[in-house]
Amino acid sequence: MSSSIHPMAIVDPKAQLGAGVQIGPFCTVGPDVVLGDGVELVSHVVVAGRTTIGPRTRIYPFASIGHPPQDVKYRGEPSTLTIGADCQIREGVTMNPGTEGGGMVTSVGDRCFFLANCHVGHDSRLGNNVIFSNNVMCAGHVTVGNFVVVGGGAGLQQFIRIGDHAFIGGGAGVLSDVIPFGTIRDNPAHLVGLNLVGLKRRGFTREQIHELRRAYRLLFADEGTLTERVEDVASEFASHPLVHEILDFIREGGDKALCMPHDVASTER
Repeated sequence: MSSSIHPMAIVDPKAQLGAGVQIGPFCTVGPDVVLGDGVELVSHVVVAGRTTIGPRTRIYPFASIGHPPQDVKYRGEPSTLTIGADCQIREGVTMNPGTEGGGMVTSVGDRCFFLANCHVGHDSRLGNNVIFSNNVMCAGHVTVGNFVVVGGGAGLQQFIRIGDHAFIGGGAGVLSDVIPFGTIRDNPAHLVGLNLVGLKRRGFTREQIHELRRAYRLLFADEGTLTERVEDVASEFASHPLVHEILDFIREGGDKALCMPHDVASTER
């Protein structure tokens, strides 16, 4: 299938276009851009820098993809932005490539959906099936797991991690790491429980959800320190891999702050 480029689009001849690419009016595509098969730039889309976009991703008007990082330390290093397959990037979304201080790469997984006016900052790494609702602000160096949903207007502080299947409420100010399967809300954000709705929708069994809830109650109980409770839960739930996803996430964070329930100290380890 041949590509279609509107006569009022500007596409650098050095850009690499896959089969069936559609580029609408008033789009601009830079020389170091790679567009996979079936990518569609609807209109008024700018794709710049060393940006690679996976097959069948669709980008809507006034999105700015791949312009230099919004980082005062950036000195023009040849960093990259990689976007996966089957993503939907709506109006006004901005995404920046990485920097030397963060690994040189910003990456977005497959089947992600970005509603209007979201921002993905430099050196952030997003997994598959991520949803950012309108006006989500993702700072630099943020790690977002698979199947994460972020509500409209939420702000994600730089260097935080968000675990798989977490849900971030609209308008939340996320200053600390969020456990896998967790739900957080408010500003500053705090943990309010598990993402039960998301778990049910994605086919987790009743038994799996029951075990996660039991582990959650023990993990955020009043007794002992968080480190002690992690080891207690690890022993009691030795044969439950979903519980160990949470425990491994906490351990890998080291001394980093963790979003906690309101009634549990956020700084204890």
